[in-house]
Amino acid sequence: MARRRRTYAVSGAEQGMQAFKAETMRREGYPVDPARPDEVKYEVARDLGVPLQPGGNGGLTTESAGRVGGRIGGSMVREMIRLARESLADRSPQ
Repeated sequence: MARRRRTYAVSGAEQGMQAFKAETMRREGYPVDPARPDEVKYEVARDLGVPLQPGGNGGLTTESAGRVGGRIGGSMVREMIRLARESLADRSPQ
């Protein structure tokens, strides 16, 4: 199966999203190389006991892959919600 290449709805958003992922996962305690923020998935996989390796992962179950992606995506969503709440609180009259 060919690797899927995700595209963003907003042109040029990929770099910002990668930086956001790196900062979010750094806050979660993972070492993140700013030049390669996508590599944090291997650290997350190692913590979760998922045998994710660079290259082919054809034997990886959907559940295992979902655990890794869910940990990263869930952290990003929680951070987005926190930022939105802060923004709303800053705008509300006191």
